[in-house]
Amino acid sequence: MRVIVITGASDGIGAEMARQLAANEGAGVALVLAARNAAGLQAVAGACAALGAQTLTVPTDVGVQIQCRRLVVSAVERFGRIDVLVNNAGRSAHALFEEVEDLSWYEELMRVNLWGAIWCTQAALPALKASRGSIVAVSSLAGLVGVPGRTAYSATKFAMAGFFEALRAELKGDGVSVTTAYPGVVATRIRHRGFNAHGGELGASSLKAEGAMSVEECARLVIAGMNKRKREVVMTAKGRIGRFLKLVAPGLVEDMALAALEHDARPPRRN
Repeated sequence: MRVIVITGASDGIGAEMARQLAANEGAGVALVLAARNAAGLQAVAGACAALGAQTLTVPTDVGVQIQCRRLVVSAVERFGRIDVLVNNAGRSAHALFEEVEDLSWYEELMRVNLWGAIWCTQAALPALKASRGSIVAVSSLAGLVGVPGRTAYSATKFAMAGFFEALRAELKGDGVSVTTAYPGVVATRIRHRGFNAHGGELGASSLKAEGAMSVEECARLVIAGMNKRKREVVMTAKGRIGRFLKLVAPGLVEDMALAALEHDARPPRRN
């Protein structure tokens, strides 16, 4: 039986990963589900249990280190091992840097998106080395190409990508795989709940949602990459092309990034 810990599991990509894993593996998987939303966790756990999976819910704010440790201890105490850690918890943001007066929410975003993943990984590492298991980091295309209006979010995702790339090399001799996933625009509510320039909640997405990837497809791709122990999962053709063009035509990539924003979210033109 595989024991899989998923953060950010009460909604969106994390919840859908849990449901798909339960549907695909049934009694062959134990899912440790973590998020701040306890009621949401229970609903996801109930759906997974109905498909035969064993479940454990651990309400967790990954922005608090001791809660990350408690999550891992709870998983090991209940199931005796950890085979996969999915660092999926995160928060979005959209603001022009010059409009931000108080940078304290930049620090909060870094604590959730980067430090939460680092703290969970550090706590789970002994168990993952023992099982020769897998780490999954759900980053973003904004962690490959800087997106205007998303300086804070891109910073957290670039940092996340760099950390897990270095960690992958460090763990090569231990048999622990590290998969970094780079979704593009996915049809979830994460952007609506992101920070605005004043540290409040956006309430709407700043990115064009036409053609957004379904959460079902995104979860399927992450799981496939995890199971194949792939190094990276870049989910869209535009993302793969943009990564290449960044090396040879960086100005064009910046124009592409601007075009992905809703018109009222773009920075003003200056003469």
